[in-house]
This record gives sequence, C-alpha cells and structure tokens, in this order.
Amino acid sequence: MTIQVGLIGFGLSGSVFHAPLIARTEGLELAAVVSSQPGKVKESYPEAKVYEDVEALLNDSEIQLVVVSSPNLTHYEYATQALEAGKHVVVEKPFTNSSQEADRLIALAKEKKLLLTVYHNRRWDNDFLTIRRLLDSGALGSVSYYEAHYDRFRPEVTGRWREQDLPGSGMLYDLGSHLIDQALTLFGKPNTVWADLRKERRGGKADDYFHLVLGYSSLRVVLHSGSLVREPGPRFILHGDRGSFIKHGFDPQEAQLRKGYGPGDEGWGRDPEANYGKLTTELGGLTVSGTVETLHGSYESFYRQLADAIRFGQPAPVSAEDARNVIRIIELAMESHSKGRVLTLDH
Repeated sequence: MTIQVGLIGFGLSGSVFHAPLIARTEGLELAAVVSSQPGKVKESYPEAKVYEDVEALLNDSEIQLVVVSSPNLTHYEYATQALEAGKHVVVEKPFTNSSQEADRLIALAKEKKLLLTVYHNRRWDNDFLTIRRLLDSGALGSVSYYEAHYDRFRPEVTGRWREQDLPGSGMLYDLGSHLIDQALTLFGKPNTVWADLRKERRGGKADDYFHLVLGYSSLRVVLHSGSLVREPGPRFILHGDRGSFIKHGFDPQEAQLRKGYGPGDEGWGRDPEANYGKLTTELGGLTVSGTVETLHGSYESFYRQLADAIRFGQPAPVSAEDARNVIRIIELAMESHSKGRVLTLDH
C-alpha cells in the first residue's frame, strides 16, 4: 500500500525538509501540495497536484496523510481540520503555540483513531545519534552536566514571520524546540526550569537569544542559542563521573537538502573527520583521550518510521505527547523569564 501524502506549504520547510524525504521514502507518495507557487512545485514534482487552499486538499479523498508545514500560527487550525477530515497528520515543529492546543489535538486524534506526530527531525542529527550511543555505552558514566548550543551569526533582522512579534515566533519556539526535544529524549522531563530570553539584535521584535537551565536531581542541562555568534564554540559538552565528550560542528543534512542532496547520495549525513567529537574517559584505570567517529545522520528515518506506523501499526517516530512536553517547557521558560525565578515542573 502506497500512502498518498498531501503537503501544506512549500516554503523552506516544505520544499527542503519534507518534500524531498517524502519523495524518497518507500511506501509514501507526494501526491498533492498546497502552495501559491504552482510552478515551483511542478518544477520539482510534476506528478503532484497543486491546490490553492487547504480545504481543497482536505476534500481530496485519495489523501491519507497531511503534513502541516505552514507558519506556526496555522499549525493548530490546519491539524484540527485535517484530523476532522479523517487524515493522519504530521505537524512541523513547534507542535502548537500552547500546551492546551496540543492537548486538544492529541485528544482529537485519539477520538478519530488517527496517527498524529510532530517533525522533530533533529533526533536524527548525526551528532545527537552519536551522543545517544555514547551515553548507552557508559563511557561517560553518570552524566552530571549536558550543554547544547544552536548558535548563529545573523546580525540583520529580516521581515520573515519567524522574526515578528507573533505567537509562536522567536528563537525559543524555532530553535529551542529542537534542543528541548533532544534533552527530553535523553533525560526525560526535568524538575525545574530557568530561562533568560533576549532581543539582542538592534530592531529585533522577537526573542533571538535564549539560555535555559533544566534541573534534574543529579544533572544540569544547559540549552543556549544566540544570533550574534560569529565564532561558535562547541555544539555539545557532556561531563560525567567517568569521562567527558566535546563536539564541534553542525549536522550537514540541512545544508545538503538545500543543495538538492538526499538519502542515498554520497556523503549524506556524514561528518568531516575534523568535526569528530573528543572523548576523554577512564580505561583500565588510565585516563585516555581520542576522537569518536560521528554516526551518519538520518532524517529519512522519520518518514520511514511514519510509513511503518501507518501501514503496520508501529509506533509513531515522535509521539504527540513528547512534542506537547516540549511546548510545556517553552511555556515555563517564558514564565520563568517574566518572573525572574526558577519554576517547578508539574509532572
């Protein structure tokens, strides 16, 4: 059975992160796209139908799966409409603008007996996959400190919707959702949240800097992003009672997708050796250091797992509940910043 997929939105997210992976996934077919630029869609996917509005896509009885890849303000509305129309749904991150909206979508999907998932693709970054394996190996022992950065040097404010003073805009929702999801995937929900948010660029309307500290019983997680970082430091820093791991550089898959590369192409998701992380640990009573070859990134795993979830009843690649927890941490971070204090998470 080939699952007919309808994609809402063909901007950066839709055209770069979703359409190419859908098209290369066995069991999925990019059958229709909602876009105001039909020529752009047809140039890359001549067989796909192009609709001018969401309603027309949802009225297409052949579409079984809808991918919501439109601005954050529309995620809840379009996902609701798609579920009501009897379609399985993928929502681009961030899931929704509030945890209440997320809860309502989760309840609706359960009522309709439909699959609902969120595109937290950076669970399949090459560096994050490497860290997961390293933690499982026990090379670091009991981890007491984890730090992750998503820094950029973008000093000019643009007119893009992500940089406007709108619900769901700003760096915390955009890049913060990636870092928070990765942390929750590794360590579960924290006990406390503290956050500092800023508009560090001249003329900025939405937060373009965040510094989060998530508190666990014996662990501190620091998540950081800035827009004025010309010379980035490490991407990840981990310390445990057996060893440390320091990793520089970014996963290449986004850059590769922008250039038209994809799964199966030479070098897909691979790190240059210069970006391999440094592990310092204990071996046979001695302290040793060396590089750890980075695993290959695998964004395609999301859609492969999604196809199996729909066809064979396998688990969704990202549970909607996990994505809802990310939104709750974002809400607490904003509240923490506003009140200037550490907040306790209600488990």
